[in-house]
Amino acid sequence: MKRRVVVTGMGAVTPIGLDVDSYWASLKKGISGVGYITKFDTSEYDVKIAAEVKEFDSEKYLEKKEARRMDYFCQYAVAAAQDAVQDSGLNFKNMDANRSGVIIGSGVGGMVTVQNEFMKLLEKGPKRISPFFVPTMILNMASGHVSIRHGLKGPNSAVVTACATSTNSIGDAFKIVQRNDADIMIAGGTEAAICELSIAGFTSMKALSTRNDDPLTASRPFEIDRDGFIMGEGAGVLILEELNHALKRGAKIYAEIVGYGMSADAFHITAPAQDGNGAAKAMENAISDAGISYDKIDYINAHGTSTPLNDKVETAAIKTVFKEQACQIPISSTKSMTGHLLGAAGAIEAIAVIKSINESYIHPTINYRTPDPECDLDYVPNNGREMQVDYAISNSFGFGGHNASLVFTKFE
Repeated sequence: MKRRVVVTGMGAVTPIGLDVDSYWASLKKGISGVGYITKFDTSEYDVKIAAEVKEFDSEKYLEKKEARRMDYFCQYAVAAAQDAVQDSGLNFKNMDANRSGVIIGSGVGGMVTVQNEFMKLLEKGPKRISPFFVPTMILNMASGHVSIRHGLKGPNSAVVTACATSTNSIGDAFKIVQRNDADIMIAGGTEAAICELSIAGFTSMKALSTRNDDPLTASRPFEIDRDGFIMGEGAGVLILEELNHALKRGAKIYAEIVGYGMSADAFHITAPAQDGNGAAKAMENAISDAGISYDKIDYINAHGTSTPLNDKVETAAIKTVFKEQACQIPISSTKSMTGHLLGAAGAIEAIAVIKSINESYIHPTINYRTPDPECDLDYVPNNGREMQVDYAISNSFGFGGHNASLVFTKFE
């Protein structure tokens, strides 16, 4: 018999809130976190906007010396994980360290560190490269730091599936607990890639919005005038725990995770398969894993990137899976407010799904003005909606054709 797995803690660092409560409050209010880039001079760049994390204080979580030896993607992960652990009420000193683990992934890891050290190499030569360069930039180090910090000796890994990263991280951690390889997993994703190199690279491939004149409305998922995604940054972390383990210690339970599905497009390195079959298969696999019928799904948190192709393809995929029911399911894009957190996107979106289940409230897709005939479903435009949510699905799709979906339900 499969072990049941529940969510007992959550932590988030986002462009619209530095903790779960402030993040969720901003989502409910429809607040955009997009603005002009402050991290570097954008005068020579076609893209001048992003969704930056604002007023993050690393000293709340780290000693100054520790912080200097961590890229921001690791700092965000440590912060979100610490908040999630505190929220869960766990005391790992009283737990079996070998039965507790970590999976925190990142899409690109320490991009800022790579960029800065390379410039140092060019300007000052190889002897000036930091001895901490490699352990600062490698993307598994977020998971490593969290494991070290909390003394966790169970399963420890880092997923890298581009924009599907943290959905895969949570799904893989779910399966580890479900199959009895651990009782507790800290799972999620983190990203801090707003820098010259990343912005230039994504701009070159025509992926980013160039709506520099109106940052707050630049992210427009499913809307006809969408012109690309907005790069965001931050981290999201969940505490996944075996049900009886959580009940025994009197933990509060936010939701139960019941389904995980993956698939590959096997089509193109950046473009999704235009028939949406890969995305559809991930959703089908997640629903099958949950052991429920398709009509049980009350809400879909979409990948919803605000790119011309993704939103159309995801809409087609939802229609493939849910058929005539598709037009009746509320769908919203968190990225309309947070921008796209790349490898951290799925984790903060999973948190939004769990809050929707807890509060019977679905956050809006903001900046929805002119409908796109090819995106003709219910995207909860501009205003949130009170509605009971018993089962919800969260989608993430990444470059390379990686597709992942999670199903959460109200705990009973």
